[in-house]
Amino acid sequence: MNITQSSIRSARDQVYYWLKEDIMKFRLIPGTHISEKEISEKYEVSRTPVREAFLQLSKEGLLEIYPQKGTRVSLIDLDLVEEARFMRENLEKAVAELACRHFPEQTMIELEQNVKMQEMSIDQKNYESLFDLDEAFHSMIFEGCRKANIWSAIQQMNVPFRRIRFLRLAADFNWDTIYEQHAALIEAIKAHQPSEARRIAEEHLKLVIVDKEMLIEEFPGYFKK
Repeated sequence: MNITQSSIRSARDQVYYWLKEDIMKFRLIPGTHISEKEISEKYEVSRTPVREAFLQLSKEGLLEIYPQKGTRVSLIDLDLVEEARFMRENLEKAVAELACRHFPEQTMIELEQNVKMQEMSIDQKNYESLFDLDEAFHSMIFEGCRKANIWSAIQQMNVPFRRIRFLRLAADFNWDTIYEQHAALIEAIKAHQPSEARRIAEEHLKLVIVDKEMLIEEFPGYFKK
């Protein structure tokens, strides 16, 4: 790879990261139209890395590209949200049970630190931080059970679910409930209570179902009809 190709790839990766963050955290709201020209000027890069970043985000379901018409941020598809939620619920129940049989001490310390930071984020009303900590919390449980590759595989289907979870936090739904469930899951793992851990994991992943109708009512234009 020559220097020019390397520079384009580096710029593409950076544009991809910036755009994905803006979409996932609703700085670019669903349905927003964007153009290669607009983004290349915003980030002071050529159109080639922007075009490549658009294509990658389109493959992930975050952008819809219409030839000769333009590009827009994808609406949230609730069917895909439910598929991802169903997959996560069933895998996370199994991993929660597994964690009760054996879980590394150091990872448990990190989980407890994570939950303390979640509490601080709630006190500070910092939902972006809470979202990132929530993602890290679940990832650490998979890693502690030596199932990190499964967590990576989940991410391939997880984008619509992550979008609605972030929107739920931004709308100020159930912050304390999320924290309390995480804390309770830690206690169940430490007490080696697989049935309780499984129950908590199931309840936790069903919060989205409870909040979905409220989100649709508050943000009707964000969802695919």
